[in-house]
Amino acid sequence: MPALAIAACGAALAASAGPETPVREAYAITSRQLAGSGGKPVAAPWQKPHRDRLMSRALAGMFARDELYQDEAGEMGHLGADPFLSGQDGEIKNLKVSVTSPPAGGKAQVTASFRSFKQPVSVRFRMVEEGGAWKIDDIVNRVEGQDYAVRDLLSQPYECGSFMKKPCKR
Repeated sequence: MPALAIAACGAALAASAGPETPVREAYAITSRQLAGSGGKPVAAPWQKPHRDRLMSRALAGMFARDELYQDEAGEMGHLGADPFLSGQDGEIKNLKVSVTSPPAGGKAQVTASFRSFKQPVSVRFRMVEEGGAWKIDDIVNRVEGQDYAVRDLLSQPYECGSFMKKPCKR
């Protein structure tokens, strides 16, 4: 089978997987991260190598920029919590992932609901079809009745960084 046909089949299979698929995969990664893996750290869903596979190019780029800032400045980035847990730490019990806004025009919404330390948690994901596959394009956490979109947080300016043409002093 020609390489182009194989790539087309792979893209069709990825798109047919449904918008909830990358969210389920992200929570599988988060669960492994929380469980630990015998001393070998597990990268978070927003870190390499996962972010480019699970997230839109735009959102993956925002997470990469935040990571670069942290490396260069030695400071915490714009996220003060794990967006998949909607908190600094947590657990995932009774996870339910559902499509809450069906696909239309290459966009959809998926909601992950679970219990963390006996409290109900709900995280919304704005999904986009990109390159023949569903990708996470934004993550919306609700804290104390207020919605926090990860894109809004990550799009804030940084004090320094090579991407801002202003070196960080460490």
